[in-house]
This record gives sequence, C-alpha cells and structure tokens, in this order.
Amino acid sequence: MDEIMVVYWSQTGNTEAMAQAVAQGIDEAGKKAKLAEVSAVDPETLKGAKAIALGCPAMGAEVLEEDEMEPFVAALEGFVSGKTVGLFGSYGWGDGQWMRDWEERMTAAGAVIAEGEGVIVQETPDDEILEKCRELGKALAAV
Repeated sequence: MDEIMVVYWSQTGNTEAMAQAVAQGIDEAGKKAKLAEVSAVDPETLKGAKAIALGCPAMGAEVLEEDEMEPFVAALEGFVSGKTVGLFGSYGWGDGQWMRDWEERMTAAGAVIAEGEGVIVQETPDDEILEKCRELGKALAAV
C-alpha cells in the first residue's frame, strides 16, 4: 500500500502541526500521506497497512486523550502486530511518561516503533521538532 495514514488528536494545534510535518515527510519520500483526525477514522481500515503514524498530546496525568484516541489505540492493539508505528505528540507538563507508556504498549502488542521512539515536544513544535516529524514520515515511507 502506497498510502500511509497519519491519524491524530489535537486540542491546541500543536499535535496537528506535527501530524502535518509527518505527512509532508511521507509525501517527500514518494508515498501518499492521508492525514485524518482520529474521529474520522475507523480503526479497521488500518488492518492492511504496513505502517501508520499516530499523534496525541499528553492529557491529564500524562495519558492519551480518553474519549477518542484511547479507544482507537485499544482497537489497534488487536492487529498492530508486525506493523511499523510512528508515534508523536506534544505535552505541557511532566516528562513525557505518556509517550514511554504508549511506546511500551504498542511494542507489547507486537508493533515496531519507527525511529525507535516517539517524537515529543513541550508545547509548540519548533523547526527542529518539525524536521524530526518529517524524518519520522520518511522512515514510515521506507517500510
């Protein structure tokens, strides 16, 4: 499949900007990125994908957004084994524990984490972080 889904949840626009940069990297690497908010995606449509990108900011006590992203990720756990997953998101407090937990969760479900770890940023992504997101997209396109 030459199309790679970039699924995200964003409240302030920070994670959305990161999602756009991931999609740009996918496109630059010669694949087609399909950017979508999590509420618009049925997890079942990702069953045939070799690679996907997921973005979510830290919420509450450093957890995934609970109403849309959490149930989406829970559904993916059933069939993510063998897929390469790129993770990204922003946070306002804490030290990134939500991302470490997310990486561990996806790895336990059998996924390979693209680039070895998620891309995180405190608050608004700067040029350096957006470049890391583009590199993440390129890594996903190479799968």
